Amino acid sequence: MTGDLRLGFACLFGAYAIWGALPLYFRLMAHITPAELLAHRIVWSVPTGLLFIALARNWRQLAAVLTLRRLGYLSASAVLIGANWMIYIWAVSEERVMEASLGYYINPLLNVVIGAALFSETLRRAQWIAVLIAAIGVALMTAALGYLPWVALVLSLTFAFYGVIRKQVQVDSRAGFVVEASVLAPLALVGLFWLVGQPGGSLFGRGGWDVGLLMLAGPITAVPLILFALGAKRVRLSTLGMMQYMAPTIQFLISVLVFKEPFDLPHAIAFACIWGALVLFTVDSVAGDRKARRLARAASSVR
Repeated sequence: MTGDLRLGFACLFGAYAIWGALPLYFRLMAHITPAELLAHRIVWSVPTGLLFIALARNWRQLAAVLTLRRLGYLSASAVLIGANWMIYIWAVSEERVMEASLGYYINPLLNVVIGAALFSETLRRAQWIAVLIAAIGVALMTAALGYLPWVALVLSLTFAFYGVIRKQVQVDSRAGFVVEASVLAPLALVGLFWLVGQPGGSLFGRGGWDVGLLMLAGPITAVPLILFALGAKRVRLSTLGMMQYMAPTIQFLISVLVFKEPFDLPHAIAFACIWGALVLFTVDSVAGDRKARRLARAASSVR
């Protein structure tokens, strides 16, 4: 394994570990309202992102983003990622981490369906079967919960369409992140100052440790995104696809082992369908990737 590949694995492992452990941070801050926590997450993401751009001396990439077309796309993606963050923080505060993790398990399969619907990407039979099994899992989870798992569906939909929009605008990940946070920051600041003006309102929760912990919301948002961008450039797409299940798996384990959320037989069957669909999808993707490489090598040898 080359040094570049090892760096890629390390970056991806760090990114998914942070994303997976986020419920612990949000539960620690449960005394802060989800809206207030979201506002801090947005506001402190701006200086954090700018710091990373400064360290990389990447101001040229930030300037390249400042066109009407790119700002339009990034404004739309900012709204989607902001909604995704809000629903996720709320889900943790309402002890629905398991349902949230389900959303991120569904997301890769939803990406496949969107690719077929919007970009005319062809799906193999195994991929359609995986999507069908996942849909059965969602239906079983609906029966187990007694209501539609809307948290999982909204999280997967917002993140999937966030990816669709970001696919349309090729910008540096750090620069794009700073612009997205900056688009949301004015509204977040207005919300924070409104909360301060309310009876008993405070800019930093209860003070003390809350000050540092709320400021930490920026780095824990920016760092995994940047680590992901660095890692994704250094590993194969099939490897990236398998590693992306690390974060929801950590979230799922936290929900069951740490937060003691209910997990009985109907939940187990529903998750088994989702996991089975992901295994089928991943194995098929790896096989397809290997076949494509063999065909490419054969074509190059003929030339």
